[in-house]
This record gives sequence, C-alpha cells and structure tokens, in this order.
Amino acid sequence: MDRHSELGTAPIGKLLFRYSVPAIISMIVNALYNFVDRIFIGNIEGIGALAITGVGISIPILLILVAFAVGIAIGAATNISLKLGQGKRDEAEAIMGNAAMLSVAIGVILTIIYFCARDSILGFFGATSASLQYAGEYTDMLMVGATHWMLMFTLSAIIRADGNPRKSAMVLIVGCLINVPLDWIFIFELDMGIRGAALATVIAEFVGVVICILHFAQRRSNLVFRMAALKPKWELIKVICAIGVTPFTTNLSMSAAALVYNHSLKEYGGDLAIGALTTISSILMVFVMIIFGLMQGMQPIVGYNYGAKNFDRAKRAFLMTVSGAVAVMSVGLVIMQLFPEFCVSLFNKDPELMALTVDGIHRYAVTMPIAAIMMVGSNYIMAIGRAKLSLSLSLLRQIGIQIPILLILPQFLGLSGVWIANPVSDIVVATVVVVALTFEFRGYKKA
Repeated sequence: MDRHSELGTAPIGKLLFRYSVPAIISMIVNALYNFVDRIFIGNIEGIGALAITGVGISIPILLILVAFAVGIAIGAATNISLKLGQGKRDEAEAIMGNAAMLSVAIGVILTIIYFCARDSILGFFGATSASLQYAGEYTDMLMVGATHWMLMFTLSAIIRADGNPRKSAMVLIVGCLINVPLDWIFIFELDMGIRGAALATVIAEFVGVVICILHFAQRRSNLVFRMAALKPKWELIKVICAIGVTPFTTNLSMSAAALVYNHSLKEYGGDLAIGALTTISSILMVFVMIIFGLMQGMQPIVGYNYGAKNFDRAKRAFLMTVSGAVAVMSVGLVIMQLFPEFCVSLFNKDPELMALTVDGIHRYAVTMPIAAIMMVGSNYIMAIGRAKLSLSLSLLRQIGIQIPILLILPQFLGLSGVWIANPVSDIVVATVVVVALTFEFRGYKKA
C-alpha cells in the first residue's frame, strides 16, 4: 500500500497520529525559534524590557511576510493533496514548481520594499524613539533572510503533503538545534544583542532550506521536482491562490490587528504594554503551535478523502482533530491562568512589565478552548476547498470584530478594553464556524 492510497483506507486515528505527531513536533520546534529568542532577548541586561517591546513592534511586519508564505505553502499543499487524491500526479508536480518560484519572487520583492522605506515602516507599526533601535536591529536581520525562509516554508509543506511528514518535521528540528546555541553565542558571548538573536534564526532557516532542496534534488520524494515546472503558469498560480488566499488573508488581517493592537497598547499602557502582549503571545504560541501541528496532520487526510468523495472519513478526521485541540488548549488555559507569574518570569522580571503581562493574561487568554474549535473548524473548511467561506471567517474575526473593539472599547475601559478584544472575537467566530460545519456535514448525508 503506497502512502497516498493509505490516506483513503487506513484507520483515521492511525493516520492522524502518523501525520500529526511529526507536524506537532515541527510546530513546537518552530515555536521554540521565537520562544527561545524572546527569552534571551528579554533577559539582556539593562535593555531586556525595551528590547522585547522592539520585537513586538516587528510582529505585524513579519506577519505580512508570513501571510505570503503561508498562503503559498497551504495553497500548494492543499492542491497537491487534492490532485494526488484524484490520481493527477503530473499536475501536482507542476503546482510544486510554480509554488517554489512564487515564494522566491515574493520574498525578494518584500525585502526590497522593506529596506527602501525602513524607518517609515517601523514608525507606522508603532516604533517610538525609545524602541526604534531594537525594532530595526531585529527586523532588518530577519528580512535579510526573508526569501530563503519563504522557500523553506513552502517546500516543507509540500514534503508533508507528498506523504513525508517526518522529513518536514526534521527541517525545523535541525534548525532549532542550530538556533538555540547560536542565540547564546551571538547575544551573550559576542555581545550582539537583539541583532544576534535574529542572525541565529536566519542561519538556522538557511540550513532548513538547504535540507529541503537536497530532499528533492536527491529524488527522495514521490513527487519529482522538474526545472520546467518553475516556468510561471497563470492557471497554476490561480489554483494556488484560490486556496492560499484564505490563510494569506487570515495572516494579513492578523497583521492589521497587530498594528491596531500596538497603537492601542502604546496609547493606553505605554511602550511596555507592547512588550506585555509580545510575552503573552510567546507563551500562548507554544499551545497554538500544537494545534497547527494537528491541523497540518489533518489536512492531507481531509484533502485526499474529500477529493475521493469519502466524506465520512473526512468528517471523522475533523472530529478527532478538534477533540485533541480542545484538550490541548484546556491544559494551556489552566497553566496560564494559575501560574502566570512563573510563565512571564521566563522572559523578564521587570516589575512594570510583569504587572502589565499578568493582568493581560487573565483577560486575553481566557477563551483558549473555544479558539481551538474556531481554528480547527476554519482549517477544515479550507482543506475541503471552500475558499470563500473560509476567507469570510478570517475577515470576520480580525476585521469585523477585533479591530472595531480595539478602536472603541479602550476609550471606555482603557487597557482592559484592549485585552478583551481577543476573547470576544474567539467566541463570535467559533459560533459561526460551528453553524457552518453543521450545514456542511448535513450535506454529506444527502451525497
């Protein structure tokens, strides 16, 4: 039984375990890139609190980069899974080549735009005279490696969609094993500060893209990487974008929300409030990345079976995934609500930053299990090719709910109004997702 026919016949639980565990490991490792960086950055003597604020200012900028990378990667991987489920291997290989080409082209364009308008961009996203230096040092270095990071992200997703989740996980694991010691060397031993943290990440990501390229060059994959496939074909770019537009818009709207968050936090809590949200996001990301791993494991199972019209198997994969996701986020909720001081102390022990962060955790992260339902449900809708609906859900959360709350409530509630924007949007969108899935599953009974 080959890897792809197995997706349509093997027990769902076994498949989900096989595909999710490597993806979860890779996602946790991916979280450690930022988690470890920010721990080291926050503990730089004398400047840690402002340095982590500088990282927070860079987040909406980097989310724009992530938006393009995730859009291309998921658009390509989802289409490749669907084509393999339909037995159209040649089309899957053509999509892979165009996705790689698109990643490099967009990476180069975004890097040029950033360096042409660096100070204006950083100022627009919330940098002040106190934090501009740290935001610039960190973001500059990461943008130097933007192109090869985008290519790594895309190729890693394709490796997983091609039935090799272990190799996909290995790309990030090797990178993390390189990143952590380099963080220590560059930041503390060579006294490079926040720039050293970013340089360590760039080097680790470069190693990752080399591993991906060697994987295809040595023909260790089922899909064959053909140079002719790099020639841009508009019809292939369109099918990548048709699915990729949803995760792209999701991350782009997250960037817009992060921008509004930064300005609201700066206005109602000062520069360090941006550092507080950066810290909260870093802790929360450990649990969110596990959910991302579960969803990445679910995606090829759902994509293949939906493409093969095995709707019941697709539905069961979703139900098992969402159950695991709710369990993980429930554990995260307990840890963050009962032990916030310990979690925050890993990053910085500045009393003002500590107080702002602990207060934010109790409000911002209170709906984690509900967020799990929203995330997995939206991902399922995207995996079955319902791009318009998935896009609408993405826009509803960030643009329709979160940003209006951030613009209105803080005028009456101050900083508390900023923190509660996240849980309110989680509750509303999760409700809409559940309703949408109910109608989707009812349609399977009629098929």
